[in-house]
Amino acid sequence: MAETPQTRCKNITDIDILEMFRNKSVFIETYGCRYNFGDTAKLVEILKHKCSTFVDSAKEADMVIINTCTVIGTTERRMLRRLSRFREYDLYVTGCMPAVQREAIFAVCTPTIISSETIREAYRSIRTVAGEGVAIVQVAQGCSGRCTYCLTRIARGPLKSFTEDEILAEILAHANAGTPEIQITAQDISCWGRDIGKSLPLLIKSIDELPGRFMIRVGMMNPATVKEILDDLIEAFASDRIFKFVHIPVQSGSDAILNRMGRGYTVADFEEIITAFKKRYPEITLATDMIVGFPGETPEDFSKSLELIDRVRPNKVNITRYSRRPFTPLFPEKDFPDWVKKDRSRIMNSHAEQIYASVNTGCLEKQVPIIVTETIKTGSVMARSPEYLGIVIHENLPLGYEGHAILKKDRKYFFIGQQVF
Repeated sequence: MAETPQTRCKNITDIDILEMFRNKSVFIETYGCRYNFGDTAKLVEILKHKCSTFVDSAKEADMVIINTCTVIGTTERRMLRRLSRFREYDLYVTGCMPAVQREAIFAVCTPTIISSETIREAYRSIRTVAGEGVAIVQVAQGCSGRCTYCLTRIARGPLKSFTEDEILAEILAHANAGTPEIQITAQDISCWGRDIGKSLPLLIKSIDELPGRFMIRVGMMNPATVKEILDDLIEAFASDRIFKFVHIPVQSGSDAILNRMGRGYTVADFEEIITAFKKRYPEITLATDMIVGFPGETPEDFSKSLELIDRVRPNKVNITRYSRRPFTPLFPEKDFPDWVKKDRSRIMNSHAEQIYASVNTGCLEKQVPIIVTETIKTGSVMARSPEYLGIVIHENLPLGYEGHAILKKDRKYFFIGQQVF
């Protein structure tokens, strides 16, 4: 029987797939969330041990890897265009798409699939780290949510928390390599430990006890799981090692829409969480997410979302136009025309930017402690304040440098800072 792309994937064992990269030149493109970038970082370390080399273009490569995302329709279409672009190459695909949309992939190319589980299992025997300015440490795969619109939860599956020992060992490896910023991440980091009798506050406290000089950025947390651990979580954030930054997606300011989304909390729950964090840490940086044009979202529902932004005054709102995703409960539901979603997105973005301007104005000329976490280019670095404000400083400063800067210019999503000597 002739080999098909599907049987090709089944016939090659996971170990054999990674062994095929030995002594090869490799080009990698990564899309999507921090979790995907964490997978790529692990894959790079694995392939280094296979004596692979990494190149900047597919034309230079023996093998091409695309780490895919399929969170919304526009991203899916972009992925399929990229996969089609590389269909004549020795192509390998990982990320979320292979788990839920293999047929769509095989319609445009004939790749070999590398699962996220394969990457993680192979990395357990490697455990080396790059020692760069910002590191990603995954603490769990999947989530405990039941959101009616989310394809990622189907792709990643139910919550599987990684062990505390494994997480701490990886963080310590990054700390020993001199990494100044370590981002702990998951699809919903606040549900870490629910399946193994642990909790995120306990993990944070264990991280705080590790030796070394580093800062931790806690990843995205769902209000539904935050509210169950709120007091302990706020206490855990007291550590000087934890950036005073929270990313808590609310998605809508309407309880009716939140209920249709299956989010598991109310607007009042979300506001209670934000109020509690701000009471303990008045300068905390808040990022949240909003979906506009969700099925059934009335003008009144949309107005409630704008009003919520006014009340909580976030430093960043990630705005997404609702996108029908296959295999989700709401896929058959009637969708809004694109123009409605675009219009609401534009209005919300303008509304949020007014909040940013108001909040940032109060920060100008303020002197803050900094730690340099990234080199942007020769003569410019990205530094972070304890509240995770992004501060670009036009100096050649080494990664991990600690000092002070004055916030001189507001650039909406970051500041231009001047080093204080």
